[in-house]
Amino acid sequence: MPILGRLVRCLAAQGVKKLIVVVGYLDHRIRDYLATRAEGLAVEFVYNPRYATTNNIYSLWLARHLNCAPFLLLESDLVFDHEMLSGLLMPDRLAVARLCSGMAGTTVSLDSANRVVAFTVGRTTNPGPRVFKTVNIYSLSRKTWEQVVARLERYVAAGNVHEYYEVVFEQLVGEDRIAFEGVHFDRERWVEIDCLKDLHVAETRFDPPHHRDDRRSQSSSKCEL
Repeated sequence: MPILGRLVRCLAAQGVKKLIVVVGYLDHRIRDYLATRAEGLAVEFVYNPRYATTNNIYSLWLARHLNCAPFLLLESDLVFDHEMLSGLLMPDRLAVARLCSGMAGTTVSLDSANRVVAFTVGRTTNPGPRVFKTVNIYSLSRKTWEQVVARLERYVAAGNVHEYYEVVFEQLVGEDRIAFEGVHFDRERWVEIDCLKDLHVAETRFDPPHHRDDRRSQSSSKCEL
């Protein structure tokens, strides 16, 4: 199953009714796929004509007029068990996971009550016991989204379109303008697919059992030959 297909199925299983997709490179492939495989979700597309020269802060800014909060913000390179979304169906939550060897990207620091006290965009230099990797799934309340949009406007107006949108979260949390609570994801139940190695991990971890059995049988046959 394509990554997008699994993601849409997970959202539908949690009662999501509408999907807004920011598209760019090969956008017709995404549109064609979702035309028949949207799992009953209403789908709206936002096209980023500058996809080749901007980062996701610009893509999120393009969707600023879609007043649909509260909503889930997800990146589309994730594979996970749909049950894990249940903890994110309340506003102002974000998915986090225990830091493991080789993980890179944005991290957050949590206090003893699971509240986010700081974002660090990029590799952290102080991976303490209360520092966690973001899984790139956020639930945003209307109030939080309004704060985010206002800050996105400032970035884009200044021409800063090459950043990750997490820099906005980093600033707003640091200024106590928004607040998040962490929802912990089991490391064995999600994968962020950035490379072929990640893809192979996801294929092994999330294959239906009979597919794994088929692969073992094929491997055994090859060994016997």
